[in-house]
Amino acid sequence: MEQIGKRLRALREGVRLTQVKMAEILGVQQSRINRYETGQTTPAPEIFIKYADYFDVSMDYLYCRTDDPRGRLYDYQPQALRQKVAENKEMREFIEMCFDPQAPVNKRLKEALLRIMEEAKEE
Repeated sequence: MEQIGKRLRALREGVRLTQVKMAEILGVQQSRINRYETGQTTPAPEIFIKYADYFDVSMDYLYCRTDDPRGRLYDYQPQALRQKVAENKEMREFIEMCFDPQAPVNKRLKEALLRIMEEAKEE
């Protein structure tokens, strides 16, 4: 149970969710998330399914039967990652649209904004 708790915590922290937010997503109390992650109790099967769907991982990964989150025929695309990629794409399109590509000053400013956006993404 302890390994499962560590895995659930790593998934949650990997997308920078608090226990409170994770509890809201799963429809449980925050104290339950804490008990799952510390290995005091194991989630019910329906909670495991919600974790698997939200993080887009296999049940075998959640049960620590494999270290591969996706399995053999699985396309790993977590919902949280899809949201970040979509937001990043929208922001890039917005920045591209705002600047005249012919103006050298605008080109440098656009490059600076894109660099700032990339640095913010890494944090």
